[in-house]
Amino acid sequence: MSAQKGRPSLPERRARKGAARFYAVQALFQMEASDVPIGEITRQFEAHRIGAETETETWAEADIPHFRRLIETVVERQAAIDQMTDRALVAKWRIDRIDPTLRAVFRAAGAEMLGAETPARVVISEFVDIVQAFFPEGRETNFVNAVLDHMAREARAEEF
Repeated sequence: MSAQKGRPSLPERRARKGAARFYAVQALFQMEASDVPIGEITRQFEAHRIGAETETETWAEADIPHFRRLIETVVERQAAIDQMTDRALVAKWRIDRIDPTLRAVFRAAGAEMLGAETPARVVISEFVDIVQAFFPEGRETNFVNAVLDHMAREARAEEF
């Protein structure tokens, strides 16, 4: 924490926002893989993962409002986000044919791109970093970068 009014420093705020993105991808994956409603999954993440400590691991603090905003936007606008993703994918590949982790990445990134808070290039970079965490040796990084770039150019043409 910085000395100014107990507010986190800029690097701490960026790290928390990044953690919120990572948790959102995990929560969206869990939502798709289970029959548990997203509201319950969100509560579980907030109660048992985000900022939690166990004997074997410590979960990072996250920007809870950003985490919630991403999840809520995906739930509210999933059809539009999926259509935007479909248009960005190679011909004959629809989002339902994509790995579920990548699908969660595309949905969370698409949700953030539909907002105006974060520049599109930052959104792309942040989610490409998340993909590297899930697929450290795969080609998925370049694939995701290309798809997100296409999505960003559609969602935020004025930034390019």
